[in-house]
Amino acid sequence: MNDHEQELSHEYAQLNPDRILNILDEILAPLNWLCSGHVLALNSYENRVYQIGVEEHPDVIAKFYRPNRWSREAILEEHTFALEAVESELPVVPPLEIDGETLFEKDGFMIALFRKQGGYSGQLERLDDFEQMGRLLGRLHQLANSIEIQHRPQMTPQTFIKDSLNYLYEQDWIDPNVSHAYKSLATDLEGLVDERWQSIQPNLQLCHGDLHASNLLWVDHTPYMLDLDDCRLAPRIQDMWMLLYGERDEMLSQLDAIARGYDMFLPFPSQQLGLIEVLRTMRLIHYSAWLARRWDDPAFKQAFPWFESPRYWSDQVLTLREQFANMQEPALQLAF
Repeated sequence: MNDHEQELSHEYAQLNPDRILNILDEILAPLNWLCSGHVLALNSYENRVYQIGVEEHPDVIAKFYRPNRWSREAILEEHTFALEAVESELPVVPPLEIDGETLFEKDGFMIALFRKQGGYSGQLERLDDFEQMGRLLGRLHQLANSIEIQHRPQMTPQTFIKDSLNYLYEQDWIDPNVSHAYKSLATDLEGLVDERWQSIQPNLQLCHGDLHASNLLWVDHTPYMLDLDDCRLAPRIQDMWMLLYGERDEMLSQLDAIARGYDMFLPFPSQQLGLIEVLRTMRLIHYSAWLARRWDDPAFKQAFPWFESPRYWSDQVLTLREQFANMQEPALQLAF
């Protein structure tokens, strides 16, 4: 199958503007809302997300979930998490409820609608911002403790490293010129990750799962936590480490600030600090497999054309070498 045939055959190829608007008109009909005809594709690869104009009402955001990724039950658990967060006055953007439903199945797609949230994205800049995020995460995790989860996945070395490496190897994705070096490094890192994971034996609890600067939207000095699409059972430190940046001493100060805020609601999981580089390693390897698993989607070829190049895999070898060195460093520790 050539690239053009693959593009036409992909599920998302069906989503032309007319079809999107017809689907949305049908979903919005119980509210007597009518689309204005304005459709703007937003920056999303895992799903397809559109800003939709609505006559005499604010725009809405329509999220078309990637087919066959999540079950209906798993998506509804995501929605429950968001709705209960808003009920607890947490800054989260929840799905719209229409006739008591938040998830709609049309033309082979599962779809959710959200109100458009203004604001700006960006890194946390001041230590006060990190402390504020600590308070928000403490409240979010406190709420998560009360939510029963049966259908969301787990974040473990098996799901993020072993399964990812097996896919990359079985599908022959690694450039042959660096295959031996990549596999050798990956094996060494996998062993270190397993050893650290077993020594800490973290509890897996419901987390946002993908909380980084791009998934925060600042409104009047309040960070709204966006996109619970990756919420899963994971170590709680998963929701903190991607917010850190800079030199080691800067990250220590940021971490202390998060812990001060978090401790107001839950004990900070200081025993999981040794997992920060473990989780970073897991994310690095999982990212390559994510790109490979999505390569039948034409949007990925357009957005990540370098993925098939030998340069990508040689750069990955360098990245994994750096990460191997990082894994040897002492874990970050709180100052108090």
